[in-house]
Amino acid sequence: MKNPNETRFDYPIKILVAWGEAISGNAKIRDWLITNGYPELGLFTFALRNKEDATEWLMKNNFPHLVALINAMEGNKQALEWLEKYGFSILRTMAMAADHNEKATQYLMQNDKLLAMLALKMGSVKDAIENDNNDVHKMSPD
Repeated sequence: MKNPNETRFDYPIKILVAWGEAISGNAKIRDWLITNGYPELGLFTFALRNKEDATEWLMKNNFPHLVALINAMEGNKQALEWLEKYGFSILRTMAMAADHNEKATQYLMQNDKLLAMLALKMGSVKDAIENDNNDVHKMSPD
């Protein structure tokens, strides 16, 4: 199990690429991550889409940094501070980039294009959810 206080997000590049595909909605790759030693990354894709049971699993299984990443990309200042405090500054930067912070995006593009791509994919998912929530044509008549 990964140390939650690790100062870097340490996964093999091919796993991060697969995670990006799962974030974009590739269910086959998401399921592969879940069943092949990276359940936290697969379940993250559900938590990113506001599935409470996935968020609970991440918390119970020692992945609070992934939950903080989601909360931080939604503008939660406490989550941003938590990521910094516990040594997850790269996840903090990714969250800021996902939340359209230009400096964070530029930093990632200059230093780690793969993490930049992941952050932008996460931001795209969150933006789509927000747009759906704000679309009067999709609102419940209740």
